[in-house]
Amino acid sequence: MPPLALRKGPGAFRKWLFVGLGVSTFGLYGVAFVVDRFGQHERAVPSDVLVVLGARVLPGGQPSPALRARIEKAVELYHQGLAPRLLFSGGVGVNPPAEARVMRDLAVSLGVPPDACLLEDQSHSTEQNARFSSELLRSLGARRVMVVSDPYHLLRARQYFRLHGFEVATSPAFLTERNLRFVDRVYWTVREAAALLLHPRVLLARKPS
Repeated sequence: MPPLALRKGPGAFRKWLFVGLGVSTFGLYGVAFVVDRFGQHERAVPSDVLVVLGARVLPGGQPSPALRARIEKAVELYHQGLAPRLLFSGGVGVNPPAEARVMRDLAVSLGVPPDACLLEDQSHSTEQNARFSSELLRSLGARRVMVVSDPYHLLRARQYFRLHGFEVATSPAFLTERNLRFVDRVYWTVREAAALLLHPRVLLARKPS
């Protein structure tokens, strides 16, 4: 038998619908606040590998501003001696070549030795970034990785790499248009919060023991 409130007619149904929508909205924006606060903090520590997550490649194989910002931040961390290798993760999007190859070429032009660069050039999502990269990382004996991406992206990225058994540090590429422009920052942060809420297993992933 349905609950008493639902047997009182359309008015009660609308009331509980609005309550449900309110709770869902509060949850979404609550998680969005956590996503934003997490991404705005630098958590760089010495790690086995720097993992740089891909972003859009422009026509002609040029890096988008977001992709360039991520690489410049990763190269800065590499030159600080925080990791001996960089792993670039990202497949072919709308425009070839693979995001990983564009990132590698830009990093080498900024002074990173080619033999310090590793490629994972098949992934098309954050989940695949972590899953496909984990195979390379384990072959290197890596235990702690440092993920570099846009601030809004870092919490979800950390959670996916945790699911694959890695200790994860994060470092935000602050100087990207998605972080500097307020409307873009809100849009991408809320989008990330929704993605986390839709995947509770990812949201609740714990640090490996």
